Amino acid sequence: MTKPTIGFIGLGLMGDAMVQRLQAKGYSLNVLANRSRTNVEAAVARGAREKATAREIAEASDIVMLCMDTSASVEARMLGEDGIVAGLSEGKTVIDFGTSLPGSTRMLGEKAAEKGAGYMDAPLGRTPAHALDGALNIMGAGDKAVFDRVKPVLDDLGENVFHLGPLGAGHTVKLINNFFGMTVATSMSEAFAMADLAGVERQTLYDVMAAGPLHSGMMDFVKGYAVDGKPDHLAFAIKNARKDVGYYATMADDAGVPSLMSGAAKQALALAVAQGRSEEMVSQMVDFFTDLFEPKSGS
Repeated sequence: MTKPTIGFIGLGLMGDAMVQRLQAKGYSLNVLANRSRTNVEAAVARGAREKATAREIAEASDIVMLCMDTSASVEARMLGEDGIVAGLSEGKTVIDFGTSLPGSTRMLGEKAAEKGAGYMDAPLGRTPAHALDGALNIMGAGDKAVFDRVKPVLDDLGENVFHLGPLGAGHTVKLINNFFGMTVATSMSEAFAMADLAGVERQTLYDVMAAGPLHSGMMDFVKGYAVDGKPDHLAFAIKNARKDVGYYATMADDAGVPSLMSGAAKQALALAVAQGRSEEMVSQMVDFFTDLFEPKSGS
C-alpha cells in the first residue's frame, strides 16, 4: 500500500528524531520551520520538502503532525488564514504529539471536523533516542475510526501505541503523568539537598530509599545527576516541567477542583525558571535546592 504523505511542524529534539524515523521508514515528508532551521535543512537534505506556511503543509499532506511546546503554539499553527485548518479537507488527519491543554485540544478538534478532517491528541513518552528506534510510547485519543486509520503510521513511531478514549484523553493522561513525575522529581531533589544540609552522603540516602517501596525510575533519574553527575538521564528541561505542572493545575481549575499537590512543585519549578535555570534538566533541581538551603551571610 502507498504510504501517506506526512506534514511535520516542530523539529526540535523529539520532532527531529521522529522525522528521521519516518524518513528511514520510507515516508514522504513536508516540513515547516518553527524556531530553528537547522533540523529542517537536514530533513530537506534527506529528501523532505519545505513549505512556507502551515496551510501549505496541510494542503500537501495526508497527515499533519505537530510536536510543539505549548497550546498557544499549536493554536497559532492551526488557526488563521495561513493555518493548518485553512488547508484541511475531507479525510486528512492532524495529530498533536505535544503536551497541550485538553480544552484547547477539543476546540481545535471541532475546527478540524468542520473541514471533514480528523484530529487526535497523541502525547509521547520516552526520549528522542527511542524515537529514532521507533520505540516511543504514544498516548493516542480521538475518534476511534481516525485512530485506526493512522495506527499503521503510529506503529512505525511507537513500541506501545494506546487509544485512551475521546479527544483530549491523551493530553489528560499525559498531564496527570507529568504532574506525578515532576512532583516526585522535585521532592527527590529536595531530599538530596536536605541530606547535604544534614551531613548525610547522597549515595547513602539513595541506597536506603531505593531498598524500599519508594524506589522508582524517577528517583533513579534524579540520582543520575545528584550522585553520578549525569543530568541527561532525565532529558526534560525545567521550563517544560513548569509548563506541564502549570497545565495540570489549569486542567484542575477548569474541572472546578483544587489541585493541592501540584502547588509546591509548580512553585519550585517557577522559582528555578526565575533564577535563569530554564534550560537545565529537571534532575538539576538538586542544585536549586542546595542553593536555597545554603546559609546566607549574616544569618
